[in-house]
Amino acid sequence: MSGDQEAEALFADFYPRLAGWCRGLVDSDAVAHDIAAEAFTRLWSRWSSVDRPESYLFSVAANLVKDHWRARAREHDAARQVGADRPEHSPAADAGYDVRSLVETLPDRLRVPVLLYYYAGLPVNEIAAALRRRPGTVKSDLHQARQRLRTALRGLHDITN
Repeated sequence: MSGDQEAEALFADFYPRLAGWCRGLVDSDAVAHDIAAEAFTRLWSRWSSVDRPESYLFSVAANLVKDHWRARAREHDAARQVGADRPEHSPAADAGYDVRSLVETLPDRLRVPVLLYYYAGLPVNEIAAALRRRPGTVKSDLHQARQRLRTALRGLHDITN
């Protein structure tokens, strides 16, 4: 199979999975498809130098999702500063009482492995290769992330009760 045929087959087989994964992390279908398309665009520009295209796509998409979350947070802060109306929220929602929001607060070093492992379902070895880390480091990062999330969830539970 030629390089172009291989790339086309990867796109046909993998794009729906990547876009679906992105949709679970962002607030709209359009944004999810934009992120998935951008990830593939970046892959095409490096096609000959990428050993594991699927891992590469997830890593790029995870970074693009992170950028989306940051932009959304900046927009939210700007709207709050100018006094834009905000819909009513429960105390739990105001405290960010959902795991996705808590994952957004993790430092990059911990957030990206969490996204790739729990949201994309990649094995530790693939995550390690994609991030150029040792598998033991990825396992340690996942453990630290779980501990931080557990602590944050306990704190939120105490606030809402």
